[in-house]
Amino acid sequence: MTEQTEHNQPYTVTNVKYGENTVRGRVVGRDKVVIPEEQVAQLAQYHCTNKEMADFFGVKLQTFVDNFRDIITKNRILTKQRLRKAQLDLALNKQDRVMLIWLGKQMLGQSESPITDDNNAVLPWTGEEDD
Repeated sequence: MTEQTEHNQPYTVTNVKYGENTVRGRVVGRDKVVIPEEQVAQLAQYHCTNKEMADFFGVKLQTFVDNFRDIITKNRILTKQRLRKAQLDLALNKQDRVMLIWLGKQMLGQSESPITDDNNAVLPWTGEEDD
């Protein structure tokens, strides 16, 4: 009978260890929350929204943006540069035709329509036939 009651009870951890860790970062907000700049940079590189990052650190959105705008902007630009480099490497080094076409359209203004002049007028049709 004791085995039956032991299985119905939830599992509890018996050896819990606690410790302290000093966090180095910017102190923000009224609650003086310490936010590591490296974590903000990493989340910005993943293109997390400002709201997601503010919620993660437990501060108000505007407070977070005001304190970390420089780091967020820089790291989002870094991600875009890395993505552009990866696309160019794929197109040029691996000769990916789809990527070459897409980059040609995006960066060089190329298009699929063969008409290059502005004379797009329809030619006149005459109902007369020459014998």
